[in-house]
Amino acid sequence: MKNVLLTLGFFLLAACEQNPPYYPGYVEGEYIRVAVPVAGQIVSLAVERGTEVPAGAPLFTLEQVREQAAVAEAEARLAAARAQLADLHKGKREDEIAVIRAQAEQARADQQLADAQLKRQQELNLKGLVSAEQLDRAQTERERSEARVRELEAQVRSAELSARSDTVRAAAQQVGAAEAQLAQVRWLLQQKSPLAPAAGRVEDVYYRVGEWVPAGAPVLSLLPPENRAVRFFVPEPILGTLQQGQPVQVSCDGCASPVTAQVSFIASEAEFTPPVLYSRDARHKLVFRIEARPLPEAAGRLHPGQPVEVTLVP
Repeated sequence: MKNVLLTLGFFLLAACEQNPPYYPGYVEGEYIRVAVPVAGQIVSLAVERGTEVPAGAPLFTLEQVREQAAVAEAEARLAAARAQLADLHKGKREDEIAVIRAQAEQARADQQLADAQLKRQQELNLKGLVSAEQLDRAQTERERSEARVRELEAQVRSAELSARSDTVRAAAQQVGAAEAQLAQVRWLLQQKSPLAPAAGRVEDVYYRVGEWVPAGAPVLSLLPPENRAVRFFVPEPILGTLQQGQPVQVSCDGCASPVTAQVSFIASEAEFTPPVLYSRDARHKLVFRIEARPLPEAAGRLHPGQPVEVTLVP
């Protein structure tokens, strides 16, 4: 960077004397360094340095054995929780309900028999043929049979109902927790196989197949066309003529024609000219940093670090 500034300072005054004046600058690349939040060993690398990749293209893959096992476990837990919730909505099975209904029918038959026996005992008691104790026993048996019928009828109604609302809510919450856990482990699995966040050129690859990548460490860097910027400096008198979005023409060695760019940044503070201009006559001069974004269709013609000449378009 120091050498670039020295070169810029050397040419800055000479450039301003040209008609139309041009301002020396250089191309800056704003790289996307692709990293993952989990550590792992690289098992495959889908791109190489210099590869042009579209957005969403696979880049590399880290080992996934643990994450795949966690996904399988979470899917099984979710299936079990959903099955339990569905079972609570159904109530008892039909065969179980049929058994209770049969018991209720038998209890009704016993009640009818107890009613008949009580009636006979009452008639015999009026004739003095049975004691009061026998009559009381028949009355008690009849009441026991009636209570048994009521009990079994209540069991049938209960078996036909689903589980209580609080139990169902608890089971639904278990399903929600299982779904959240599954989403979490699936996200971790996806992080092991990242996709290109934008279309661009692979500028560098920092790790190779078989190497261990720490969590958060960049594996490669991408440079989308829109992430190229032209950085140049203008003297203070020119600053008032510039505004955001203003077009400029960028010329470079080997460029068949100038590249059109638009001013995207104007520094609010001045900078001293590089040390090569530090003299009694020139050290008081200040320059302002300007950045311009090339149009997307032409940005690929410019390369980071490349020196350029910028001409303002009125």
